[in-house]
Amino acid sequence: MKLRYKHIILLVVLSFFYANKIGSQTNNRRPKIKIVNAKDILGNPNYMALCYGGYRTSSREVQPSIDQIKEDLKIMSAMNIKLIRTYNVHFVEAANILKSINELKKEDANFEMYVMLGAWIDCKNAWTDKILDHDIESERNPKEIQTAVELANQYPDIVKIIAVGNEAMVKWAENYYVQPKIILKWVNYLQDLKKKNKISKELWITSSDDFASWGGGDKIYHTKDLEDLIKAVDYVSMHTYPFHNTHYTSKFWKLPSNENSLSDIDKVKAAMTRAQEFAEMQYTNVKNYVNSVSPNKPIHIGETGWASSSDGFYGNEGSKASDEYKQRLYYESMRNWTTKQGVSCFFFEAFDETWKDNANQNGSENHFGLFTVDGKAKYALWNQVDAETFKSLKRDGNSIVKTFSGDEELLKKTVLTPPN
Repeated sequence: MKLRYKHIILLVVLSFFYANKIGSQTNNRRPKIKIVNAKDILGNPNYMALCYGGYRTSSREVQPSIDQIKEDLKIMSAMNIKLIRTYNVHFVEAANILKSINELKKEDANFEMYVMLGAWIDCKNAWTDKILDHDIESERNPKEIQTAVELANQYPDIVKIIAVGNEAMVKWAENYYVQPKIILKWVNYLQDLKKKNKISKELWITSSDDFASWGGGDKIYHTKDLEDLIKAVDYVSMHTYPFHNTHYTSKFWKLPSNENSLSDIDKVKAAMTRAQEFAEMQYTNVKNYVNSVSPNKPIHIGETGWASSSDGFYGNEGSKASDEYKQRLYYESMRNWTTKQGVSCFFFEAFDETWKDNANQNGSENHFGLFTVDGKAKYALWNQVDAETFKSLKRDGNSIVKTFSGDEELLKKTVLTPPN
């Protein structure tokens, strides 16, 4: 009995030893989960960025469904987009985008998409007929921030950045802008939550605003509150829009006399080169000011883009800036330049959204997408259609095909030559 008892003990010990050894080997073979944070993503050319809104109609009362958002995410992922930007959390769309990404990751272990989550900030009485007070914030701002925090905690593997406000400090946003002290208040609040472990310490906090708001233009913006904000954010997210400047600051856009002998297409190419240089200048101006306040602060482009159509300031009766040909030149030049500079560029935007100017469907704000509302790929993406990047992908039942039925000569007939 004693001998048998010893054998039993020995077998138990050996079984435990081998089980642990096999388990250890199994764990070693198990793939490790890659944890990616904002510091790994921003400035990394392997994580291309894009602004995204999934609205299909002329009203945001019609929210895109989970299935529709998933369609869009798959299309963007096929383009190698791995970081998208949203603008507010007071509609269900933002939460549904995060839910959709989460579901796609469960369906496909290789699916990878991260989010710069926007929290909308505006002033007291914004978007009403009451007197605006730009020194006092909207009563809803705390709820917007709190919802952003809740979503960041619910999806920490997806939400990597929170942006406090969108063009919320620039003074031409006269319907809602606030003073920098209000943005600073909420940035400090979120940074404090990180210190208290109430949100991830790896979550980066910024505000996404016009280049002028970050000190790259009029010195009226050079205030103590802005300096404190620059020090408080994890990085600066600046906007640059040479497209809009073709109307408001048109000197760089109009053709100089020494280009009169060029062909129309060469005139357009020369003008787009100047547009690119204009964007680079605005970035440099922001960098010079920001570095004077916080020398090592990263600066990325939170928004830039080029509309493909307009009947207003940028159309045939205006600066003649809007068409698909110019959009492609700008898209390619910005991608090339920012990649070389190690700068992330959230190109605006993925799909046309007709709610932005619902009173005028021909307005430029409705035509910044790289895709039309019904899923046609604009000229900037024709080469990806040729490469079958979007094979088997659809938007609302429509296959991804080229605009103008792929007829480049037909497209070129729509190209507008910039004015003298």
